[in-house]
Amino acid sequence: MKNKEEVLSKLPDLASVLTASERRQVLSVMKVETFKKNEPIYSEGDVPSHLLCLISGKVKIYKDGVGGRAQIVRVLNAVEYFGFRAAFAGEDYVTSAAAFEPSVIACIPITLIQDLVMRNARLGWFFIHRLATALGKSDARTVGLTQKHIRGRLAESILFLKDSYGTEDDGETLSIKPSREDMANLSNMTTSNAIRTLSTFAQENLISLDGRKIRILDEPALQKISRIG
Repeated sequence: MKNKEEVLSKLPDLASVLTASERRQVLSVMKVETFKKNEPIYSEGDVPSHLLCLISGKVKIYKDGVGGRAQIVRVLNAVEYFGFRAAFAGEDYVTSAAAFEPSVIACIPITLIQDLVMRNARLGWFFIHRLATALGKSDARTVGLTQKHIRGRLAESILFLKDSYGTEDDGETLSIKPSREDMANLSNMTTSNAIRTLSTFAQENLISLDGRKIRILDEPALQKISRIG
């Protein structure tokens, strides 16, 4: 996907709020980069320099916690925009990002984006809407991770992955195949607790496990566990 016009066509919502002149400006400076699974994209403390547009693949946003244990803040699916909040706030990155699977990302210099926002109200609203939506999801997730017990947190994470990435043709097997460590980081628990709770869910016939594959057998029961925490 080396043709930058083809890449921009993968971002129709962004392209639709740019004028023809602005699109040409974006194309003249945009870079397209590929990342291998688990390859870092940016690290906590880095200075943000680009608007990042996930064209294909998946990206995890995470923060190192106590004892160096990573906490996954969110997982991004194509097509999604990230890396701009810190720049708009005048901050360094407070999280890190890495490819969850092989990914293609379009990178647009944030200085150009900031300049265009000052002159294009529709582009400004584009980012306001995304920031507001992300804040609402973050607030809801924070409540879940801090108030629910281990079973509730893990059930919520399984359902979150289903809603975010869908399933295979059987309608039950998650299309994403997270490691046990990923599930632990997503659910704010240790890897051993994630392994133990996943095994318990399997014994209760709520899910079945085949390596990294997770198949949901009783979604209503998982929803109930997630709801009551």
